[in-house]
Amino acid sequence: MLESQPQLEWVIIDEIQKLPRLLDTVHQLIESRKAKFALSGSSARKLKRGAANLLAGRAFVYHLHPLTSSELGPRFDLSDALNWGTLPKLLELPDPSDRKEYLRAYALTYLKEEIQLEQVVRKLDPFRSFLEIAAQSNARILNYRKVGLDVGVNTLTVQSYFSILEDTLLGFHLPPYHRSIRKRQRANPKFYFFDSGVARALAGTLESPLVPGTSAYGIAFEQWVILEIRRLADYARKDWRFSYLRTKDDAEIDLIIERSGQKTLCIEIKSTGTVRPDQLSSFIRLSRDFPNSEAWCLSLDPHRKKIEDVTCLHWMDGLRELGL
Repeated sequence: MLESQPQLEWVIIDEIQKLPRLLDTVHQLIESRKAKFALSGSSARKLKRGAANLLAGRAFVYHLHPLTSSELGPRFDLSDALNWGTLPKLLELPDPSDRKEYLRAYALTYLKEEIQLEQVVRKLDPFRSFLEIAAQSNARILNYRKVGLDVGVNTLTVQSYFSILEDTLLGFHLPPYHRSIRKRQRANPKFYFFDSGVARALAGTLESPLVPGTSAYGIAFEQWVILEIRRLADYARKDWRFSYLRTKDDAEIDLIIERSGQKTLCIEIKSTGTVRPDQLSSFIRLSRDFPNSEAWCLSLDPHRKKIEDVTCLHWMDGLRELGL
């Protein structure tokens, strides 16, 4: 094709992981013809397993996330984002029943195409059970042993299952904070699915709408804010390190952002419409232990305020102040 059309500037190949050996040809054409390629795919695991040419030093890697609030603009609705997620196809499906069917089909397609057809795991049934339990544990600290007991597999298998989710871009680990990288790797991370609607479909909770003021709503809102910050930071090519902190007495900092050359940012996330001082007491104590840091509370409260050392912002104003 390139021989007959020498003026061709770009070649676009979708789902490149389905034919990883094609990357050798891509590599050759980049070197010999200076051709430009846009390659998309949904699984780094398939490429690695196929011993593919990963084009090291010859390709930039970008992630395409579900739609962000800024991309949706006036079409963004927080309730919709929490309940259904923001996969682009949902914009074409205003009917809730259609959205349920689409998200359920998305989860089923993942099981069929990514797992069963590619033979990533030997037995599909335990992995199917794992997906539901993992989704029910979304945005919570992982207890690999407990998940293994629930699924009927050992701890190492559970850890490999979570690695599959990360390699196939269905989620990411949020590690616990520690100033020592070595110690940071010892405690259990949290795991976040990449989209709230997909997580709810896998957990089987699409029939239960999220109600403001409930614990489930608060967890979903916290997840959304963290997802949104990570997505926008990725698009902005920010070299930030993300983590969380939980003490032995269950005091917590929801998100810690370490920014090179800037103060470490400690973030508390509240789904309340009015932030009160009593809601931040433990967060204030914890955040003061961080040298050269600042503390924010991101919430649904439209009024900017200062509560002791904590700057309280509406979550969208917080994104803007982060430069996202």
